[in-house]
Amino acid sequence: MWYVLVTLLVFVVMEGITWLTHRYVMHGFLWYLHEDHHQKGPGFWEKNDAFFVIFAIPSWLCIMLGSMNQNYWVVSIGAGIAMYGFAYFLVHEIIIHQRIKLFTRSNNRYIRAIRWAHKMHHKHLNKEDGESFGMLIVAKKYWDKIRRDEKLKAV
Repeated sequence: MWYVLVTLLVFVVMEGITWLTHRYVMHGFLWYLHEDHHQKGPGFWEKNDAFFVIFAIPSWLCIMLGSMNQNYWVVSIGAGIAMYGFAYFLVHEIIIHQRIKLFTRSNNRYIRAIRWAHKMHHKHLNKEDGESFGMLIVAKKYWDKIRRDEKLKAV
């Protein structure tokens, strides 16, 4: 039971870690890797995809080394990171950017809010003056925008 709680706690904490990493690392000293995500070039792959490997390494190490040493709370940490990575892939790559075409339209309010927040993030083509650095938690102002849009459609 404790291992499940550790896994879920790590999953939740990863949203904060992702926000901080996105704001201060990706839009900071590793902008070189993230820049092509904001200024899309030709082709499917981006240098930004290297962050998948960067985030996967601690997860893999925790799962592998924790298993080898029978430290299952460490395995739980790795599992929480991996679960967040899967959620990130699903939300960012499939739902938002549609790099894999599975969900092209949705009337779901959460999906519309998260897409709008990400669109506002991408309106900034350089590393400065960004907004909306998180992934799964949507700020109130983006929810408010979606609600306003719904009211306008109803009229």
